[in-house]
Amino acid sequence: MKTSDFYYDLPEELIAQTPILERDHSRLMRLDRNTGEITHLHFYDIMDELNPGDCLILNNSRVLPARLYGIKEGTGAQVEFLLLTHKEGDCWEVLAGPGKKAKPGSRFVFGEGLLTAEVLEIVEGGNRIVKFFYQGSFYEVLDQIGQMPLPHYITQRLEDKERYQTVYAKEPGSAAAPTAGLHFTPELLQKIKDKGISVGFVTLHVGLGTFRPVKVDEITQHKMHAEHYEISEETAALINRTKQQGGRVIAVGTTSCRTLESVMAKEGEMKASEGWTDIFIYPGFTFRILDGLITNFHLPESTLIMLVSAFAGYEHTMQAYRAAVQERYRFFSFGDAMMIL
Repeated sequence: MKTSDFYYDLPEELIAQTPILERDHSRLMRLDRNTGEITHLHFYDIMDELNPGDCLILNNSRVLPARLYGIKEGTGAQVEFLLLTHKEGDCWEVLAGPGKKAKPGSRFVFGEGLLTAEVLEIVEGGNRIVKFFYQGSFYEVLDQIGQMPLPHYITQRLEDKERYQTVYAKEPGSAAAPTAGLHFTPELLQKIKDKGISVGFVTLHVGLGTFRPVKVDEITQHKMHAEHYEISEETAALINRTKQQGGRVIAVGTTSCRTLESVMAKEGEMKASEGWTDIFIYPGFTFRILDGLITNFHLPESTLIMLVSAFAGYEHTMQAYRAAVQERYRFFSFGDAMMIL
């Protein structure tokens, strides 16, 4: 298939710039993956679409306030670092701008000295490996001085950093939010559990490669970025038990989906696992564990809309996106949601 097959026309005013006031009051499109039938709901209506015995799998990765603004020692030149991947110890892979100021051996100061960094090396693609120096906890310092790494299509300032976190975010490490989970509230999750629906967690740290455009004509030529994932024995057992008892396994977000299908591809069964995945899911992919998917509306020609098309069917997906534009749904990270069953 061609990358251009996944293009759709999106008016700019439909790109959500701010989160909706109440998380679970966003709109929800229900798409029947067998018939293509579309139903327009609100997210709190998800209760009626889930059955006792089903399980939801959520990604509990927490977004780092990974954008740092500082100065270069000696010259005072301004610099921006974006944390991408934790390597080991106090070393991180970062995107540095302007890159010409961040040569190996260069040192930088952030937060008036709360954090300093030295560039160790330049790696493939132009990213830098840097070592940070600080007192106390790195993540506490980051919370004090870092900014949320909002996607490029969000131009308005975010007043409350927690609105770019899920209410169950726990494990720090993502450079972007697993946005399908932003619609859940603690109260809604409790109602779901009270109905007899199980909730399990995986961790996949979202990289900025999520937003990397597909630059090849043939989608099979695209190489995915790698992201670190982890699934516990408890979650693996929950999924296996759900399947054995005839319940449905529903992934909240493409990251949860990619984690589950990566484990099945790597292990051949659902079991506790951790590692790096660069799985690329596009039409023709055989899903081995998923029965349902909750996701937001994604960028045209992105790997994410390709994943949705693999699960819901290409024609059904593109039809649903055209309907979402016509019905003026809100798109992307702070936008509305789709539930595919």
